[in-house]
Amino acid sequence: MIELFLSKPIWGDDNSDSAEQTMPVYDKLEKTIWRIITSEGRSEARLWLCESISSLSSVTSHERQDLFMKLLRSKPVKLDIAAQVLQMFFERRPQQAGLILSKKSHRLEKFFDEHPARIMQWFSTFSIAGDSAHGKGAKSLAQFAFVNRDICWEELEWKGKHGQSPAVVATKPHYFLDLDVQRTVENFLENIPEFWSSEEFAESLKDGEILSIDNKFFIDFFLKLMYEDSFKEVWEVLGQYFMDETFSYLCQRLLIILDERDLHFVVQMIQDFLTKRKKSLKFDNTSYWLKILICECGDQVSMDQLYLLNALLNKGRLLLQMVNNGEEIEEKVKISDLTLGICTSTKVAKSLALISKDQLKSKTLDTMKWYGLLSWSLLYRLSEECHTSESWEELFVSNNIGFRKSDVYGLVENDRILDESELDFGDRAIARAKRKNKKRSRKKRRRDQDYDECSDENLFDLDDSDKFSLNSSSRTWLLSTDGYSTPWSLADLPEHLSKHCWREWMKHTFSDAM
Repeated sequence: MIELFLSKPIWGDDNSDSAEQTMPVYDKLEKTIWRIITSEGRSEARLWLCESISSLSSVTSHERQDLFMKLLRSKPVKLDIAAQVLQMFFERRPQQAGLILSKKSHRLEKFFDEHPARIMQWFSTFSIAGDSAHGKGAKSLAQFAFVNRDICWEELEWKGKHGQSPAVVATKPHYFLDLDVQRTVENFLENIPEFWSSEEFAESLKDGEILSIDNKFFIDFFLKLMYEDSFKEVWEVLGQYFMDETFSYLCQRLLIILDERDLHFVVQMIQDFLTKRKKSLKFDNTSYWLKILICECGDQVSMDQLYLLNALLNKGRLLLQMVNNGEEIEEKVKISDLTLGICTSTKVAKSLALISKDQLKSKTLDTMKWYGLLSWSLLYRLSEECHTSESWEELFVSNNIGFRKSDVYGLVENDRILDESELDFGDRAIARAKRKNKKRSRKKRRRDQDYDECSDENLFDLDDSDKFSLNSSSRTWLLSTDGYSTPWSLADLPEHLSKHCWREWMKHTFSDAM
């Protein structure tokens, strides 16, 4: 039976030699896992780390601003990152971008020069209903033409046999539908430079609608304002945008395009934020684990170590899938043998209790790695060995975990559980599944009694395989590990218990120091 080592260890002071003898098996497991993670590059592990960083909820608005503004201003210039920021800014704050464009409207002359499609898209939306219904570009053209008719009316080109006078068009504004827009705007480009800096044209830009005509042009336009012109207002509105936007959204859109140097810079900035607060770190939620790692080890941990530790601590089930889906049979066998040795050998598995507490605290990074490897080994062994209700209940009893059978059953389809956490691995996904189960349980309460005690007739004449699904695969338990608050299915138990073990070990080791 697998031991979870949940009892508080009796710390020794003179056992470091014995402990050192047990570390090689952990080192072998670490190297094997790392080979699997990097077998096709490190992109998956990198994505996992970016996802974990984006889940940090304690970064304040001013810290967000400080972090991303420093990233944009760092050398060499990060044009690709700035371009992505501007894309997000256009999507979420088009009006603010439009206000800046309106102050630089004269520069948009070249946006339309020799671009007939752009001219027609922006200026041709005249309406039969007149001025109030014209599109923004068309309206600016009509208004400027009336106000400045003495200098520009002759530049208007009409599709009919003769032109229209201002007086006639003023009484019949739908005549603008007969305007040859392309030729007229081309005349303005050549002969009426005043239009491009006019209030009428600037007003048409303020809501940012024009950005949709050619996104790339306007991204390049703003990049020049930022880095060539050092236009203060662009930097100010971006700084405010970083304060207003959520940290999660910013990270999801930006971290994945950073190179490792810049990603490490982000980690170091977050470490600075956390250490300045000098608040105690908690162990009860998985989102705190990365905080502990960054806060305690950020200045000594390499990117490779971050990738590995994050995979072990935050993405254990995804790592398990990567191992199981891999093509290297030899590596799978090695993983199986090493995890079996770690979880069943008393000498190896209890090695952490043999190391003195002071030594553990002085080697925070190593300790977290050892705990991570042991925790993931438990996840692997539990997934491999515990497949029935009986085996799980024996595990609970042998490790002094209180449990109650729940009347909420997992949803079974094609003889397997539909595992909600396959969609989103983490405590939040489990919470969503729990809420859904609670809604279903009212309708299913009579049917979903303890099927272990039902007769064949009460099982609606299901065949043996269906009975097994209802009796075993769909069984859920309430556990003392979380105060009997969540029904845990067979599919979720390995991850839940391995995380619970890691949390308890960390409490035993660091609760007095942090």
